[in-house]
Parts: sequence; structure tokens; C-alpha cells
Amino acid sequence: MAKIVRAQPLGELRKRKSLKWRYYEKEVLPLPVAEMDFPIAEPIKNALRDMIDRSDTGYLGPFPELFESFRIFSNELWDWNPDVSQMRTATDVGVGVVEVMRTLIQPGDKVLLNSPIYDNMWRWVTEVKAELIDVPLKRNQLEYSLDLEAIESAYRTGVKVHLLCSPHNPVGTVFDRESLSKLAELAKHYQVIVISDEIHAPLTFVERKFIPFLNVSDAAREIGITVTSASKTFNLAGLKCALIITENVALKEKINAMPISVGYRASLFGAVAATSAMSECSEWLAGVLLTLDENRKLIKKIIDTKIPSIGYRIPDFGYLAWLDLTALGLGDDPAKVLLERGKLAVNGGHMYGPEHSSFIRFNFGTSPEIITEAFERILQTNG
Repeated sequence: MAKIVRAQPLGELRKRKSLKWRYYEKEVLPLPVAEMDFPIAEPIKNALRDMIDRSDTGYLGPFPELFESFRIFSNELWDWNPDVSQMRTATDVGVGVVEVMRTLIQPGDKVLLNSPIYDNMWRWVTEVKAELIDVPLKRNQLEYSLDLEAIESAYRTGVKVHLLCSPHNPVGTVFDRESLSKLAELAKHYQVIVISDEIHAPLTFVERKFIPFLNVSDAAREIGITVTSASKTFNLAGLKCALIITENVALKEKINAMPISVGYRASLFGAVAATSAMSECSEWLAGVLLTLDENRKLIKKIIDTKIPSIGYRIPDFGYLAWLDLTALGLGDDPAKVLLERGKLAVNGGHMYGPEHSSFIRFNFGTSPEIITEAFERILQTNG
């Protein structure tokens, strides 16, 4: 049976040098950046120590063991057996998406996304000088789904690329096979390339089933590109290594027009760590999922008993809670108020879409003590 992985104590966390723990003053409790407060898995530590001990600190070149480990990992989790000959590396998911778009489209072409969505996706579209088309998710209370009718209407206007966030950050939704299959058929019909960011996928909880876009259907394989990384699941963001994956030979050849430097700009340490993560750390991942499951339910318990006016849907995956603070009356930017009055740092909903300014994204990849303290600060701010 998997052993629960516990977050490090607050005092130890404050010694970290990552952005999350250095950006704010010490009295601020930082829960915005999507990284977890758990110690990384021992096999990853051992693999990195071995690299240091041998002074193996050079450039990343061909690394077939990374591709093979991802293939096996995907097969075990999702019954997906991706083609290792159609995998390539990139610095991170953001760089991978941007470079793929640069290869496939021209400035001024239309790129579609579905708000509220991971804030950097808005920036990626701007970076490639594309025209951004936002088709918001369909919302029923705190349940979100793809608005396929609105997506088709947008596709008709000449959309070239659809940036899909799957599972969807920040709303916590895992899309079902039927929705993804219909999306793939629409994309094929209108000749739209779907770039699926699947970075959070391995953190899907047991009651939901994540479906890799390239494993949805033949249509999805014809028009789909997956960009993913071990960074969110195994807390390796600083090591810089992502994967770009196709399952269609014609699309593979188009992607191969990317500059050769795209692959070389990834990190050797990142490739080594990701390979170890996916091939040796399944027990650690199972333990983290147990912890995150407890934490997402703890949030519901706190809200139900102390602040029931907060809107919260238990997420299908990961460690990001999407909280509606409208009823607290904290104005158009509750995250700003929480930081100023409560010394609690969270991400404001306005970062993810213009219609969600009253929301916050709350990182619960931490200890129950820190989660409880964070809600005490929300209570004090509201009081």
C-alpha cells in the first residue's frame, strides 16, 4: 500500500530558493505558484546525486530512455502506447507550445483557447503574434465543460490552432472521452491543430479517468499534438525538460521543421530526473495522490464548517482549488485584498479570464497545517 507523502515543515520550506518562497515577504503565506511543498522522490534525488558525483553536467543530446520511460508510464496509467519515434524534447511546456505554434502558423493567424485558463496561455498566443479567440468554458454553477457549439462557430472563422488545457487548469475539470472525441472530429473537419497541454494529467484522482488527447480517436491522432512534462507531477519545474508528441507522420514532419535548438535547450538534469520519475517513482506518486486527496477534502470540510459562502467544487485532479469568493464582498480582486490584509498570497481569478475576477486559485499541495492557516487568514480578512 502506498505511503502518504507529507509536506516539509514551514521553516524548511522558507529555506527554499524557488520563486514561490522568495517572491514575498516572510510574513506572507505563499500559495500561488503551481509547485508542491513535498520532498521529491528518493530515486530522483539519487539519479541527480549520481550526475553530480560524476561531474556529468554537460548538454542534453539524444536521450531515448526518456521517451521509453514516458511510453511505459503512459501505457500503465492510461493504456496509451505513444510512438517513441514521434517524441522530441523542449525546455518546458510553454516553450514547447510556443515553438510548435511558430512552426505551424503565421503572425495574425487565429489561436483559440477556453477561459478561465492557465494564465500563461494568454501570453503564449501574444508571443507568437497570433489573434486570440476566447471561447469560454460552458459553466453550470462550478461545473465546467467544453462549449462544443461555440467552438465550432469559432472554428468556422478560420482558427488555425486550438490550445487545449487537459486536464483543465484552473477549474479542476477532467474532460470525458465523448467531449474530446467530438472536439477532435470538429478540429479535423475544420483543419484545426489541437495542441493539448497535459502537464497535470498523472495527478488525476481515482474517480475520474484522464484520456490523453492522442488516445481519443484516429481523428485526434491526425490533428493533435501533446505537450507535457514530469514537472508538475514530480515537482521538477526548475530542471527544465518537456516532451512534444505527435502520432501522425505528416504532422511529425511539420513539427520537425522546428529549429534543432528547441530540443537542445532542455536540461540534461531535467531529462535524467524525468526518466527516473516515470520509471521508478510510482509509489511516491501514489502517496502524493493520497495526500492531495486528503487535502482537497479538508478544504471542503473547512469551507462547509467555517466559510460556507465560498464556492468550491472538489477538483478532479492535482493540487489547485478554484474558489469563488463573490459572497465575501472583497471587491474585483479578492487576491489583492487577501495579500494586503491577510498576508496570504494566492492567484487572482482575473489572471485566468475576464469573467472570473471574484475567484482565486489556491494551491493545496502543502500541509494540512498550512491549508488551515490559509483559511484562518481568509476568515480574518473577511471578518
